[in-house]
Amino acid sequence: MNLESTRRRLTEKQADTVDRLTRAAVEVLREEGFAGLTVRTVASRAGVAPATAYTYFSSKEHLVAEVFWRRLAATPEPADIVGSTADRVSAVLRNIAMLMDDEPELAGAVTSALLGRDPDVEHLRGRIGLDIRERLSVALGAGGDPDVLEALELLYAGALVRAGMGYGTYAKLADRLETSARLLLE
Repeated sequence: MNLESTRRRLTEKQADTVDRLTRAAVEVLREEGFAGLTVRTVASRAGVAPATAYTYFSSKEHLVAEVFWRRLAATPEPADIVGSTADRVSAVLRNIAMLMDDEPELAGAVTSALLGRDPDVEHLRGRIGLDIRERLSVALGAGGDPDVLEALELLYAGALVRAGMGYGTYAKLADRLETSARLLLE
């Protein structure tokens, strides 16, 4: 998958380097957690010079936000969900919530990273937010209430923070999101 980088357009070779760095970041997170993650460690794991890694990622928060963005962008929206608006919205929220179900270290790191002030993280946070908004908007259907859309975004953001703080698994989070969305929509 060749995604546009946060900081610049990539050649095929550069895209490969970024892919290696993001894969290495997940490996380091599994072993060391967010506290042990550094761009330098990730660069070493990926076989890349630290200076090269910093040309793509301004901070460890930026690197982790990029990992989440790539996973979200690579995850197809649930295909042709039939049923009520609540069914469609629930499927979208569950799909997003389950992106990191089997990787608790990554989940916590994403929560921390997305709260960062790094301009590159802010840019990715905007892209992620727009993607989630679009998915929810499609699930709500034409003429969806903008206040309901915003409430669903707040619901998801709050759930992400709770899961990142360790208050349950992402599978439980997905269940709670579904229940909460149904309460809001039905």
